[in-house]
Amino acid sequence: MAKAEEVIRRKPPEDPPGDEGLPPWMATFADMVTLLLCFFVLLLSFAQQSEEKFRDALGSLKGAFGVKEVRAVSEEMAQFNSSSKVTKEMAASISRDERLLLSVVMRIKSMLEEMDVKLKEGAGVSADRDGVVFRASSASLFERDTAVLKPKAPEVLDTVVKVLKDYKLNIVVRGHTDDRPIHTPKYPSNWELSAARAAVALDYLINKGGIEINRAKAVGYADTRPEVPNDSMENRLINQRVEFYLHMPQRDAW
Repeated sequence: MAKAEEVIRRKPPEDPPGDEGLPPWMATFADMVTLLLCFFVLLLSFAQQSEEKFRDALGSLKGAFGVKEVRAVSEEMAQFNSSSKVTKEMAASISRDERLLLSVVMRIKSMLEEMDVKLKEGAGVSADRDGVVFRASSASLFERDTAVLKPKAPEVLDTVVKVLKDYKLNIVVRGHTDDRPIHTPKYPSNWELSAARAAVALDYLINKGGIEINRAKAVGYADTRPEVPNDSMENRLINQRVEFYLHMPQRDAW
């Protein structure tokens, strides 16, 4: 009897085990999609860039590095005075906010004309796109080298109170000095003097004028923001001033 041949059958080779997780091509595809998403997000952010917010950020950086921010004065508003008549054409060419600020400028100028001559020395009013600046000489408000109000100072401060009660504006009181150093027991430098004068003026507006405290703030700038060069006695008197910056509530200004 023939011996049966044993047939040995080999199993076919198995495929090598695949890599765990996602296939390699999917990771590359996901990276590409992520980059495209970032690209379109950047495009969207550029498309919605606010020029006004950019100017605010730039101004904040300038202020942090000690650079004086010069606000642009509206040409339409600068040409008006208290005796001029605003035509319908001119009124239509400016925005509602500008018309509001224009009326504030004209109101302050009319009240300035009724003030005492000495109080008007060094006083003035100007406007920019966000608010109105009413300047008053420190010599007309305070005793020399102090933050004590003079007897006639309330006449100037009451002007600011009337405007704030008639218009929904906020206010920043800014104290300024010239470059001459001051050394007294109460005010070691111009920083303390300018800040004290701004605080005293603000205290009058709030406590005696009845202005809400959340609408007002004060700051002292010492001699860092001169109106004119400190190269003469006349110019130094101009730089010794207190500014009342009445601005739109939606603008956080200093």
